[in-house]
Amino acid sequence: MSKRLKAIVSVTNDLYTDQRVHKVCTFLHESGYDVLLVGRKRKYSIPLPVRDYKTKRIRLLFEKGALFYAFFNMRLFLFLLLKKADVLVSNDLDTLLANHMANKFKRKTELVYDSHEYFTEVPELINRPKVQRVWLKIERIVFPKLTKIYTVNNSIANIYSDLYTKDIKVVRNISPLWKPENLQSKIELEIPGNKRLIILQGAGINIDRGAEEAVEAMRQIDAVLMIVGDGDVLPQLKERVAQLELESKVVFYGKKPYKDMMNYTYHADIGLTLDKPTNMNYRLSLPNKVFDYMHTETAVVATDLKEVTHVVRTHDIGEILEEFTVDKLAETINALFADSDRLAKYKANCLIAAKVENWENETKVLATIYKRISDR
Repeated sequence: MSKRLKAIVSVTNDLYTDQRVHKVCTFLHESGYDVLLVGRKRKYSIPLPVRDYKTKRIRLLFEKGALFYAFFNMRLFLFLLLKKADVLVSNDLDTLLANHMANKFKRKTELVYDSHEYFTEVPELINRPKVQRVWLKIERIVFPKLTKIYTVNNSIANIYSDLYTKDIKVVRNISPLWKPENLQSKIELEIPGNKRLIILQGAGINIDRGAEEAVEAMRQIDAVLMIVGDGDVLPQLKERVAQLELESKVVFYGKKPYKDMMNYTYHADIGLTLDKPTNMNYRLSLPNKVFDYMHTETAVVATDLKEVTHVVRTHDIGEILEEFTVDKLAETINALFADSDRLAKYKANCLIAAKVENWENETKVLATIYKRISDR
Protein backbone atom coordinates (compact mmCIF):
# COMPACT_ATOMS: atom_id res chain seq x y z
CA MET A 1 0.00 0.00 0.00
CA SER A 2 1.45 3.40 -1.00
CA LYS A 3 2.14 5.99 1.67
CA ARG A 4 -0.54 8.67 2.07
CA LEU A 5 0.60 12.09 1.00
CA LYS A 6 0.33 14.85 3.59
CA ALA A 7 -1.51 18.09 2.84
CA ILE A 8 -1.63 21.10 5.16
CA VAL A 9 -4.39 23.54 4.29
CA SER A 10 -4.42 26.98 5.93
CA VAL A 11 -6.95 29.79 6.36
CA THR A 12 -7.29 32.81 8.68
CA ASN A 13 -10.88 32.07 9.77
CA ASP A 14 -11.98 29.79 12.60
CA LEU A 15 -12.92 26.90 10.26
CA TYR A 16 -16.56 26.71 11.36
CA THR A 17 -18.45 28.05 8.34
CA ASP A 18 -15.94 27.96 5.47
CA GLN A 19 -17.64 25.47 3.18
CA ARG A 20 -15.23 25.92 0.27
CA VAL A 21 -12.25 24.93 2.38
CA HIS A 22 -14.18 22.05 3.94
CA LYS A 23 -15.11 20.75 0.48
CA VAL A 24 -11.50 20.96 -0.74
CA CYS A 25 -10.24 19.19 2.39
CA THR A 26 -12.83 16.46 1.95
CA PHE A 27 -11.82 16.05 -1.69
CA LEU A 28 -8.15 15.71 -0.70
CA HIS A 29 -9.02 13.22 2.04
CA GLU A 30 -11.07 11.12 -0.39
CA SER A 31 -8.20 11.34 -2.90
CA GLY A 32 -5.83 9.67 -0.45
CA TYR A 33 -4.24 12.65 1.30
CA ASP A 34 -3.65 12.87 5.03
CA VAL A 35 -5.17 16.33 5.54
CA LEU A 36 -4.60 18.88 8.30
CA LEU A 37 -6.63 22.10 8.17
CA VAL A 38 -5.17 25.02 10.13
CA GLY A 39 -7.08 28.14 11.14
CA ARG A 40 -7.50 30.34 14.20
CA LYS A 41 -9.21 30.05 17.54
CA ARG A 42 -11.38 33.06 18.32
CA LYS A 43 -12.80 34.11 21.67
CA TYR A 44 -16.29 33.01 20.70
CA SER A 45 -15.43 30.14 18.33
CA ILE A 46 -17.93 27.30 18.38
CA PRO A 47 -16.56 23.75 18.77
CA LEU A 48 -16.08 22.08 15.39
CA PRO A 49 -18.16 19.07 14.38
CA VAL A 50 -16.32 15.81 13.76
CA ARG A 51 -14.67 15.75 10.33
CA ASP A 52 -12.89 13.12 8.27
CA TYR A 53 -9.65 15.11 8.38
CA LYS A 54 -7.64 16.69 11.18
CA THR A 55 -8.01 20.33 12.24
CA LYS A 56 -5.97 22.76 14.31
CA ARG A 57 -6.93 26.22 15.54
CA ILE A 58 -4.20 28.68 16.49
CA ARG A 59 -5.00 30.95 19.42
CA LEU A 60 -3.71 34.55 19.17
CA LEU A 61 -3.68 37.62 21.40
CA PHE A 62 -5.10 39.77 18.60
CA GLU A 63 -8.48 39.24 16.90
CA LYS A 64 -8.16 41.70 14.01
CA GLY A 65 -6.06 44.35 12.32
CA ALA A 66 -2.41 44.46 11.29
CA LEU A 67 -1.19 42.78 14.49
CA PHE A 68 -3.50 39.83 13.95
CA TYR A 69 -2.29 39.26 10.39
CA ALA A 70 1.36 39.73 11.35
CA PHE A 71 1.24 37.34 14.30
CA PHE A 72 -0.94 34.80 12.52
CA ASN A 73 1.45 34.59 9.58
CA MET A 74 4.42 34.35 11.94
CA ARG A 75 2.80 31.52 13.89
CA LEU A 76 1.65 29.81 10.70
CA PHE A 77 5.12 30.05 9.16
CA LEU A 78 6.75 28.42 12.22
CA PHE A 79 4.06 25.75 12.34
CA LEU A 80 4.44 24.88 8.65
CA LEU A 81 8.22 24.96 8.90
CA LEU A 82 8.22 22.25 11.56
CA LYS A 83 5.60 20.01 9.92
CA LYS A 84 6.24 17.50 7.17
CA ALA A 85 4.02 17.98 4.13
CA ASP A 86 3.87 16.99 0.49
CA VAL A 87 1.59 19.88 -0.38
CA LEU A 88 0.76 23.21 1.25
CA VAL A 89 -2.58 24.75 0.29
CA SER A 90 -2.80 28.49 0.90
CA ASN A 91 -6.30 29.95 0.94
CA ASP A 92 -6.32 33.63 0.02
CA LEU A 93 -3.65 36.26 0.20
CA ASP A 94 -3.72 36.54 3.99
CA THR A 95 -2.09 33.08 4.33
CA LEU A 96 0.11 33.20 1.24
CA LEU A 97 3.23 34.84 2.68
CA ALA A 98 3.60 32.29 5.49
CA ASN A 99 3.05 29.39 3.08
CA HIS A 100 5.49 30.81 0.54
CA MET A 101 8.23 31.39 3.13
CA ALA A 102 7.78 27.93 4.66
CA ASN A 103 7.78 26.33 1.23
CA LYS A 104 11.19 27.86 0.48
CA PHE A 105 12.63 25.54 3.14
CA LYS A 106 10.77 22.47 1.84
CA ARG A 107 12.33 21.49 -1.46
CA LYS A 108 10.06 18.49 -2.02
CA THR A 109 6.83 20.26 -1.06
CA GLU A 110 4.42 21.77 -3.59
CA LEU A 111 2.55 25.00 -2.89
CA VAL A 112 -1.00 25.41 -4.24
CA TYR A 113 -2.85 28.72 -4.04
CA ASP A 114 -6.65 28.86 -3.77
CA SER A 115 -7.87 32.45 -4.23
CA HIS A 116 -11.43 32.80 -2.94
CA GLU A 117 -11.84 36.41 -4.08
CA TYR A 118 -10.08 39.38 -5.63
CA PHE A 119 -8.48 40.00 -2.26
CA THR A 120 -6.83 43.38 -2.77
CA GLU A 121 -10.20 44.88 -3.78
CA VAL A 122 -12.25 43.73 -0.79
CA PRO A 123 -14.29 46.49 0.93
CA GLU A 124 -12.05 46.39 4.00
CA LEU A 125 -9.06 47.52 1.90
CA ILE A 126 -10.30 49.87 -0.81
CA ASN A 127 -10.75 52.73 1.66
CA ARG A 128 -7.43 52.03 3.40
CA PRO A 129 -4.84 52.63 0.67
CA LYS A 130 -1.79 52.16 2.90
CA VAL A 131 -2.97 48.74 4.06
CA GLN A 132 -4.04 47.86 0.52
CA ARG A 133 -0.54 48.66 -0.75
CA VAL A 134 0.97 46.22 1.76
CA TRP A 135 -1.21 43.39 0.49
CA LEU A 136 -0.55 44.36 -3.12
CA LYS A 137 3.17 44.23 -2.46
CA ILE A 138 2.90 40.75 -0.97
CA GLU A 139 0.83 39.62 -3.96
CA ARG A 140 3.27 41.08 -6.49
CA ILE A 141 6.24 39.44 -4.79
CA VAL A 142 4.76 35.98 -4.33
CA PHE A 143 2.21 35.50 -7.13
CA PRO A 144 4.75 35.38 -10.02
CA LYS A 145 6.54 32.51 -8.23
CA LEU A 146 3.43 30.35 -7.96
CA THR A 147 2.88 27.44 -10.35
CA LYS A 148 -0.44 25.97 -9.22
CA ILE A 149 -3.28 28.46 -8.81
CA TYR A 150 -7.04 28.26 -8.93
CA THR A 151 -9.83 30.68 -8.11
CA VAL A 152 -13.60 30.91 -7.86
CA ASN A 153 -14.73 32.22 -11.24
CA ASN A 154 -13.63 33.19 -14.73
CA SER A 155 -13.72 36.94 -14.10
CA ILE A 156 -11.13 36.78 -11.32
CA ALA A 157 -9.09 34.17 -13.19
CA ASN A 158 -8.87 36.46 -16.22
CA ILE A 159 -7.66 39.40 -14.13
CA TYR A 160 -4.91 37.38 -12.46
CA SER A 161 -3.96 35.79 -15.76
CA ASP A 162 -3.57 39.22 -17.39
CA LEU A 163 -1.65 40.66 -14.43
CA TYR A 164 0.81 37.82 -13.94
CA THR A 165 0.71 35.82 -17.21
CA LYS A 166 -0.30 32.69 -15.35
CA ASP A 167 -2.52 29.72 -16.11
CA ILE A 168 -5.31 30.13 -13.55
CA LYS A 169 -7.73 27.25 -13.11
CA VAL A 170 -11.34 27.87 -12.08
CA VAL A 171 -12.99 25.85 -9.31
CA ARG A 172 -16.27 27.55 -8.48
CA ASN A 173 -17.63 27.51 -4.94
CA ILE A 174 -20.63 25.38 -5.81
CA SER A 175 -22.79 23.32 -3.47
CA PRO A 176 -22.46 19.55 -3.47
CA LEU A 177 -25.47 17.60 -4.66
CA TRP A 178 -27.89 18.12 -1.80
CA LYS A 179 -29.16 14.98 -0.13
CA PRO A 180 -31.43 15.95 2.75
CA GLU A 181 -30.55 14.12 5.95
CA ASN A 182 -32.78 14.38 9.01
CA LEU A 183 -34.78 17.17 7.39
CA GLN A 184 -36.44 19.19 10.13
CA SER A 185 -39.97 20.54 9.99
CA LYS A 186 -40.92 24.20 10.22
CA ILE A 187 -42.14 23.56 13.75
CA GLU A 188 -38.80 22.06 14.80
CA LEU A 189 -36.94 25.00 13.26
CA GLU A 190 -39.35 27.52 14.77
CA ILE A 191 -40.31 28.81 11.33
CA PRO A 192 -43.80 30.29 10.82
CA GLY A 193 -45.91 27.65 9.12
CA ASN A 194 -48.51 29.84 7.45
CA LYS A 195 -46.33 32.52 5.81
CA ARG A 196 -44.37 32.90 2.60
CA LEU A 197 -40.67 32.60 3.42
CA ILE A 198 -37.67 34.57 2.19
CA ILE A 199 -34.11 33.73 3.23
CA LEU A 200 -30.85 35.66 3.38
CA GLN A 201 -28.05 33.35 4.44
CA GLY A 202 -24.30 33.40 4.73
CA ALA A 203 -21.24 33.80 6.91
CA GLY A 204 -20.58 37.31 5.58
CA ILE A 205 -23.71 39.38 6.10
CA ASN A 206 -21.69 42.57 5.97
CA ILE A 207 -21.92 46.12 4.69
CA ASP A 208 -22.87 46.55 1.02
CA ARG A 209 -24.38 43.09 0.81
CA GLY A 210 -27.99 44.24 0.72
CA ALA A 211 -29.19 43.10 4.13
CA GLU A 212 -30.24 46.60 5.15
CA GLU A 213 -32.43 46.99 2.06
CA ALA A 214 -33.91 43.53 2.60
CA VAL A 215 -35.04 44.50 6.10
CA GLU A 216 -36.50 47.82 4.92
CA ALA A 217 -38.35 46.07 2.07
CA MET A 218 -40.16 43.83 4.54
CA ARG A 219 -42.36 46.81 5.47
CA GLN A 220 -44.01 46.29 2.07
CA ILE A 221 -44.04 42.48 1.89
CA ASP A 222 -46.46 40.02 3.47
CA ALA A 223 -43.92 37.32 4.29
CA VAL A 224 -41.20 36.40 6.77
CA LEU A 225 -37.52 37.11 6.11
CA MET A 226 -35.23 34.52 7.71
CA ILE A 227 -31.68 35.75 8.28
CA VAL A 228 -29.46 32.73 8.85
CA GLY A 229 -25.81 33.48 9.38
CA ASP A 230 -23.46 36.03 10.83
CA GLY A 231 -21.77 39.26 9.84
CA ASP A 232 -20.77 42.80 10.72
CA VAL A 233 -24.15 44.43 10.13
CA LEU A 234 -26.27 42.10 12.27
CA PRO A 235 -26.31 44.38 15.35
CA GLN A 236 -27.54 47.30 13.21
CA LEU A 237 -30.10 45.07 11.50
CA LYS A 238 -31.52 43.89 14.81
CA GLU A 239 -31.74 47.45 16.05
CA ARG A 240 -33.50 48.55 12.87
CA VAL A 241 -35.97 45.66 13.05
CA ALA A 242 -36.86 46.72 16.59
CA GLN A 243 -37.28 50.36 15.53
CA LEU A 244 -39.63 49.36 12.72
CA GLU A 245 -41.45 46.81 14.90
CA LEU A 246 -40.78 44.09 12.33
CA GLU A 247 -39.96 41.31 14.81
CA SER A 248 -42.77 39.13 13.41
CA LYS A 249 -41.54 39.62 9.81
CA VAL A 250 -37.74 39.47 10.21
CA VAL A 251 -36.34 36.57 12.25
CA PHE A 252 -32.66 36.06 13.09
CA TYR A 253 -31.57 32.43 13.42
CA GLY A 254 -27.86 33.01 13.91
CA LYS A 255 -24.91 31.07 12.55
CA LYS A 256 -25.66 27.42 11.80
CA PRO A 257 -23.63 24.42 10.59
CA TYR A 258 -24.07 23.97 6.85
CA LYS A 259 -26.41 20.97 7.04
CA ASP A 260 -28.62 22.74 9.58
CA MET A 261 -28.63 25.97 7.56
CA MET A 262 -29.80 24.10 4.48
CA ASN A 263 -32.93 23.04 6.38
CA TYR A 264 -33.98 26.68 6.59
CA THR A 265 -33.08 27.25 2.94
CA TYR A 266 -35.17 24.24 1.90
CA HIS A 267 -38.30 25.72 3.46
CA ALA A 268 -37.82 29.15 1.83
CA ASP A 269 -39.71 30.21 -1.29
CA ILE A 270 -37.19 32.90 -2.31
CA GLY A 271 -33.48 33.27 -1.59
CA LEU A 272 -31.75 36.65 -1.69
CA THR A 273 -28.22 37.46 -2.86
CA LEU A 274 -27.92 41.24 -2.88
CA ASP A 275 -24.25 42.24 -3.05
CA LYS A 276 -23.77 45.77 -4.35
CA PRO A 277 -21.20 46.60 -7.05
CA THR A 278 -19.45 49.07 -4.74
CA ASN A 279 -16.03 47.46 -5.23
CA MET A 280 -14.28 45.23 -7.70
CA ASN A 281 -14.41 42.21 -5.42
CA TYR A 282 -18.20 42.32 -5.10
CA ARG A 283 -18.68 43.10 -8.80
CA LEU A 284 -16.86 39.88 -9.66
CA SER A 285 -18.30 37.72 -6.90
CA LEU A 286 -20.31 34.52 -7.27
CA PRO A 287 -21.63 33.75 -3.76
CA ASN A 288 -22.06 30.15 -2.75
CA LYS A 289 -25.59 30.95 -1.58
CA VAL A 290 -26.71 31.17 -5.23
CA PHE A 291 -26.05 27.45 -5.56
CA ASP A 292 -27.42 26.61 -2.11
CA TYR A 293 -30.70 28.19 -3.22
CA MET A 294 -30.53 26.30 -6.49
CA HIS A 295 -29.99 22.95 -4.78
CA THR A 296 -32.95 23.40 -2.43
CA GLU A 297 -35.29 24.54 -5.24
CA THR A 298 -35.46 28.06 -3.82
CA ALA A 299 -36.08 30.77 -6.43
CA VAL A 300 -33.36 33.45 -6.53
CA VAL A 301 -33.70 37.23 -6.39
CA ALA A 302 -30.30 38.78 -7.05
CA THR A 303 -28.55 42.03 -7.80
CA ASP A 304 -27.09 42.44 -11.27
CA LEU A 305 -23.52 41.18 -10.86
CA LYS A 306 -21.83 39.64 -13.88
CA GLU A 307 -21.19 36.10 -12.60
CA VAL A 308 -24.44 35.84 -10.62
CA THR A 309 -26.55 37.15 -13.50
CA HIS A 310 -24.96 34.63 -15.86
CA VAL A 311 -25.91 31.68 -13.63
CA VAL A 312 -29.44 32.92 -12.86
CA ARG A 313 -30.32 33.74 -16.48
CA THR A 314 -28.59 30.72 -18.01
CA HIS A 315 -30.72 28.38 -15.91
CA ASP A 316 -33.76 30.68 -15.55
CA ILE A 317 -33.98 30.23 -11.79
CA GLY A 318 -35.02 33.69 -10.61
CA GLU A 319 -35.11 37.43 -11.01
CA ILE A 320 -32.25 39.91 -11.54
CA LEU A 321 -32.62 43.41 -10.07
CA GLU A 322 -31.24 45.70 -12.75
CA GLU A 323 -32.02 48.54 -10.34
CA PHE A 324 -31.45 47.85 -6.65
CA THR A 325 -33.58 49.93 -4.31
CA VAL A 326 -35.81 49.04 -1.38
CA ASP A 327 -38.93 49.69 -3.45
CA LYS A 328 -37.69 47.69 -6.44
CA LEU A 329 -36.76 44.76 -4.23
CA ALA A 330 -40.20 44.77 -2.59
CA GLU A 331 -41.93 45.12 -5.97
CA THR A 332 -39.98 42.19 -7.45
CA ILE A 333 -40.66 39.88 -4.51
CA ASN A 334 -44.35 40.78 -4.37
CA ALA A 335 -44.73 40.19 -8.12
CA LEU A 336 -43.08 36.80 -7.80
CA PHE A 337 -45.33 35.78 -4.91
CA ALA A 338 -48.35 36.92 -6.94
CA ASP A 339 -47.35 34.78 -9.94
CA SER A 340 -47.40 31.23 -8.63
CA ASP A 341 -46.73 29.72 -12.07
CA ARG A 342 -43.54 31.75 -12.51
CA LEU A 343 -42.35 30.91 -9.00
CA ALA A 344 -43.03 27.21 -9.65
CA LYS A 345 -41.11 27.40 -12.95
CA TYR A 346 -38.05 28.88 -11.24
CA LYS A 347 -38.15 26.19 -8.58
CA ALA A 348 -38.43 23.42 -11.18
CA ASN A 349 -35.53 24.89 -13.14
CA CYS A 350 -33.44 24.90 -9.97
CA LEU A 351 -33.79 21.13 -9.75
CA ILE A 352 -32.63 20.72 -13.36
CA ALA A 353 -29.71 23.15 -12.94
CA ALA A 354 -28.46 21.44 -9.78
CA LYS A 355 -27.71 18.31 -11.80
CA VAL A 356 -25.09 20.31 -13.73
CA GLU A 357 -24.04 22.97 -11.25
CA ASN A 358 -22.61 20.94 -8.38
CA TRP A 359 -19.37 20.43 -6.49
CA GLU A 360 -18.98 16.90 -7.80
CA ASN A 361 -18.42 18.34 -11.29
CA GLU A 362 -16.06 21.04 -9.99
CA THR A 363 -13.79 18.43 -8.40
CA LYS A 364 -12.86 17.25 -11.88
CA VAL A 365 -10.74 20.41 -12.13
CA LEU A 366 -9.28 19.82 -8.67
CA ALA A 367 -8.28 16.34 -9.76
CA THR A 368 -6.14 17.77 -12.55
CA ILE A 369 -4.35 20.10 -10.10
CA TYR A 370 -3.62 17.64 -7.31
CA LYS A 371 -3.12 14.65 -9.58
CA ARG A 372 0.06 16.24 -10.90
CA ILE A 373 1.35 16.48 -7.36
CA SER A 374 0.55 12.91 -6.39
CA ASP A 375 1.95 11.55 -9.65
CA ARG A 376 5.25 13.44 -9.57
